[in-house]
Amino acid sequence: MKKIIVYGLGLCLLVFMVTSCSPKPEESLLKSYFNAVSMNDNQTMSSMAVDPLKIEADDWKIVQVSEERIAPATLREMNQQEIDLKKQFEASSGPALDAQDVLNAAKDTLTGARSGAARAAAQKKVDEAQAKYDEAYNANRALVKQYNDAKEAASKEEEKMAFSLGVKNLANIRELTGEIAEKDLEIEVTKDGQVKKYKIIMEKYTMKDEAAGLVHRGRWIISKFELL
Repeated sequence: MKKIIVYGLGLCLLVFMVTSCSPKPEESLLKSYFNAVSMNDNQTMSSMAVDPLKIEADDWKIVQVSEERIAPATLREMNQQEIDLKKQFEASSGPALDAQDVLNAAKDTLTGARSGAARAAAQKKVDEAQAKYDEAYNANRALVKQYNDAKEAASKEEEKMAFSLGVKNLANIRELTGEIAEKDLEIEVTKDGQVKKYKIIMEKYTMKDEAAGLVHRGRWIISKFELL
């Protein structure tokens, strides 16, 4: 019985030592990043940060680290939203073109009107057609903007996910499900006696290919720099 207790205590101590001695991801990542900055190694910087920022420093230190947050990955839903909005704006293009044809016809009638009464009646139809065209056109333009915004957001999210997973041209990347781990860091950088503070966001993706039964485990990356 004593041997079991001693063995259990020894195992717990070993686990504690391994955990406590393991480098924290933010420390090792930033150490490598600032080393790359000092060497003017843009390629290495680009391998760690989505949008690398050359922060020259004589010294730097981590001031604060947030708790790790876990959230569901959203690329799959963003992709579906992009698809839905594309269908909506394409469907709205027809009514806008039809309304334009009606407006043009009304303008032609107004041009050909001779009497005052005919011109007044034609102008009324132009005004009505113009209002309907403006409504259809504005609805179409709004949907186009929403689609373009959704497309850009999904593209950026796909790029960031692929960067963390270390994959290129993964055909079904937008069908993967999984989660994103995130940490916020605050660091102080000293250069020539001047101190600046930055907020850095780190992320790591863990994604599942349910059809193939595969798990893609990503690495920590720097997704954003922000000067405080």
